[in-house]
Amino acid sequence: MRDEAAERYALAQEFYRIATGPRHQYGRAELSFMSWSLARGVLAPETSDPPGSPWWRAVNERLLRDKTEAHLLSAEATGTASARSVEYWVDFIRTPEPGRWYRAHNASIVAGYLQHEDLAATEPQVERFMMNVALLRVLFTHAMLVQPRLALGRLAALGPLMADPRHRTVQMFLDLGRSFPPEYPVATPIEETILDEHALARMLDYGLIAPRLPALYEFSAASLDQPRLTALLDDGVPAYAWPHADRQIWYVGNTGPHLRAIARATGVRLLWELSPLAPAHRRPHR
Repeated sequence: MRDEAAERYALAQEFYRIATGPRHQYGRAELSFMSWSLARGVLAPETSDPPGSPWWRAVNERLLRDKTEAHLLSAEATGTASARSVEYWVDFIRTPEPGRWYRAHNASIVAGYLQHEDLAATEPQVERFMMNVALLRVLFTHAMLVQPRLALGRLAALGPLMADPRHRTVQMFLDLGRSFPPEYPVATPIEETILDEHALARMLDYGLIAPRLPALYEFSAASLDQPRLTALLDDGVPAYAWPHADRQIWYVGNTGPHLRAIARATGVRLLWELSPLAPAHRRPHR
């Protein structure tokens, strides 16, 4: 089913139906993200017109393969897990629990990112920006559940309530459809794409997550047993398939008093306030 985009979704859906049962309600955010990916066309075969994205397809395939292998192993299949991420999925299947879901899901996603960085480098700049945003959001949501003080500071008590993957609220954090254009490839210039991001999404990315990125990536690297993950930051700035010369783009979206307000409410300062890369003049926030 590699070249059948709808079948990929069906496989992901079937995994949760068989492995955990409908009562657990896991997979909401993952399936919602896949629906958005299908609508954009990134999971379409490379022979389609227009073709899908080799990178998005490869990362999605890593996730589907890990889950399928884990399901077979948990059903008494012979053999051993081919990767630590598969072991985490087996652990989740045997004991469905929110923290175990995040560990398994994020381990597969991070493994896919690291495995296919060469494919990411061939994507347009705005697409690579979206890849980094998708990664930092899913890492942050995991931290909201298991390390809420790291993620939310003074508002830590809200973390486990909002980040439980069985609840619809988690889709608010992982849904890129509210943040970026729906087409692939994106035709809008990158700075315009960033500045057009939904106000709540900008508050999440720049007010809550950006000031915490070094600690967040260190936590995730240890939790997922992926020490290479910390190398995907460049002095606190997302750097997956991202050259150092382009890092100033990450400061384009740091506009608006609401961003400073949420950052300070959770005990941090905005990233641009601490950086010599902060531009002296910015386009006003819409």
